[in-house]
Amino acid sequence: MTYKAYEVTKREGEKALASIVERSTDDLPPGEVTIDVKYSSLNYKDALSATGSPGVTKNYPHVPGIDAAGAVRESSVDTFKPGDEVLVTGYDLGVNTSGGYGCCIRVPSEWVVPLPDGLTLRESMILGTAGFTAALGVHLLLLNGMTKDGGEVVVTGASGGVGSLAVMILSKLGYHVTAATGKKEAHIYLRDLGARDVINRGELDDVSGRPLLRGRWGAGFDAVGGNTLATVLKSTHQGAPVAACGVVGGPDLATTVFPFILRGVKLLGIDSALCKRPLRLELWERLAGAWKPDSLDAVCTEIGLEQLTEYVGKILKGQIRGRTLVSLEI
Repeated sequence: MTYKAYEVTKREGEKALASIVERSTDDLPPGEVTIDVKYSSLNYKDALSATGSPGVTKNYPHVPGIDAAGAVRESSVDTFKPGDEVLVTGYDLGVNTSGGYGCCIRVPSEWVVPLPDGLTLRESMILGTAGFTAALGVHLLLLNGMTKDGGEVVVTGASGGVGSLAVMILSKLGYHVTAATGKKEAHIYLRDLGARDVINRGELDDVSGRPLLRGRWGAGFDAVGGNTLATVLKSTHQGAPVAACGVVGGPDLATTVFPFILRGVKLLGIDSALCKRPLRLELWERLAGAWKPDSLDAVCTEIGLEQLTEYVGKILKGQIRGRTLVSLEI
């Protein structure tokens, strides 16, 4: 059987090229569960894979898409049966394993999460890796001392996918969220998502060289990295946690040990791709229940496979707000 897919090809020394093709299910990788994909989403990592970044995808031709939701077609394990609604995020999906921009995927059963009650397939992919990353970051902040009376929680890169959903979850849980963005037009959007305050990202770009700044933040959720993260670390209150998942501001972190040894600041890395299965299942249940953001459509733009190349370009240029849902049924 064949299925439609957004396939990226790349020859050595040449730019990556993407097109919509018909692929054979015989070419899918080994795995216990075969899934008919209904929805995926666009993440920064997908854009890197779709443009030939060797730091993400090694082998081409390739079908990107680190998120997928749909119905089980075939299963060789008792855990899943044909027709079950499921989702897959992270692991190697869409990296070097054929991903969610194809109407069919085959994956190990351990990667597959039953769709929780309280979420539709569409909602699960508005959340996708971004929502799961946001939930994991909030979980880590709570485990490491974030409290409602500890002060403002700053969210950087707040108008992006992870940032938008972090703002929504933290606000729903009753925290005073200060959203940082470089987009003036996003201020109203972020307040509508629940941010009490919105600041320009320039306020988190300290170049003074000082190892510590006045403590302002009761916790931090960083989706940017680089000097933004360094500035947050040295302006965070005593003993407060900062969770980090971003790299768009650069992979380097120019800081000192002083935030850690003089203020006891905790820097927490968010690794959502390889999160252990028991916690993964628990967090998806929370996202379907008490942590489920209100009005998910408020952060969503829906596209089809034919529009992916356009939106890959947009996300790499920082022109995407919120989440981009990819419907494979359009």
